[in-house]
Amino acid sequence: MKCNRSVSIGVLLFGGLLIPFLSATEQTADQPAATSDQQKHDHDKVVDSGIANPVLWRDPGEIAKLDLYYGQGSKDGQPLAPFKFDTEDKSGSNPKFDVSDAHGTKWKVKLGDEARPEVVASRLLWAMGYFVDDDYLVASADVDGLEIDRRAKAAKDEHITDARFERKPEGEDKVGSWRWKENPFTGKREFNGLRVLMAVMNNWDLKDVNNAVYSDQKANRAIFLTSDIGATFGTNGLSWTKARSKGNVESFAGSKFITRKTDTEVDFATPKAPTAVLIESAGTAAISFEERRAMEWIGRNIPIADARWMGSQLKQLSHQQLVDAFRAGHFPEDQIEAYVKVVEGRIDELAAL
Repeated sequence: MKCNRSVSIGVLLFGGLLIPFLSATEQTADQPAATSDQQKHDHDKVVDSGIANPVLWRDPGEIAKLDLYYGQGSKDGQPLAPFKFDTEDKSGSNPKFDVSDAHGTKWKVKLGDEARPEVVASRLLWAMGYFVDDDYLVASADVDGLEIDRRAKAAKDEHITDARFERKPEGEDKVGSWRWKENPFTGKREFNGLRVLMAVMNNWDLKDVNNAVYSDQKANRAIFLTSDIGATFGTNGLSWTKARSKGNVESFAGSKFITRKTDTEVDFATPKAPTAVLIESAGTAAISFEERRAMEWIGRNIPIADARWMGSQLKQLSHQQLVDAFRAGHFPEDQIEAYVKVVEGRIDELAAL
């Protein structure tokens, strides 16, 4: 396979500062250039937009009656101790591994700063009719035989805390990922509604590799979902201080939401290219900056009618349901009301468009 590589030197101007940077691109003759994350996940096939029977959304029914504490998996579907270690998953930026529970059910466990917000995000996506995995936050557990190279504050010996347990629905096999810019739903209300929901939650990590397609053979359909949703409820974009980027109530409350509105379209602040990271890195983060700047369109030029529709869907959630969603993520009690206040404010802004 023919491969071309080019290196360029450029200068970026921010706030009167000239920042030199080095960028490199590599492209094969028959495919577009891949990001560094895509290269790491080159085994994860991108599903062609012509796949048969694709589905992104389904009617969630009576939204006001949904249980956002236990979510899609229900109370009976919770992971049940004791847990036995299986294998470590070394992909991604957070410690992950597989376990089996008392029923023999397989779970993918994630530790770190994405665990709490990912559970909350799964509750909101599910309530709005989008497909999700069964996610739970386990506050404390022992895992027999736990052996992982990547450790975190949440893992000590065989004991873990604040761990996200994820189970994919039975009968579904992952067949690849899907692209934001090229998929069967582009231009449709439900796809635009998903873009709005990403902005409501400040999900800034919208790389294609964080999307998944599952083959549901029983229903003869291909399910499209956003499967890695832990970079939520923090800043509008990647922050130099990692702790501010995900599950940080102060940065979430201080972030922007709607940035532009016309009679026909609306722009949102998320996702946002990490300008501050670029400046503070003296240009060394230029490639990452460009990758993320290429995602900004996802939150822009959204038909205002579709944004209103998502607002009307979210408006059906009660205050207690939103509280329950953040309780499901085991956020501290003194932070939950602050999170809910921000989300409710954003819902009101959408309803008022």
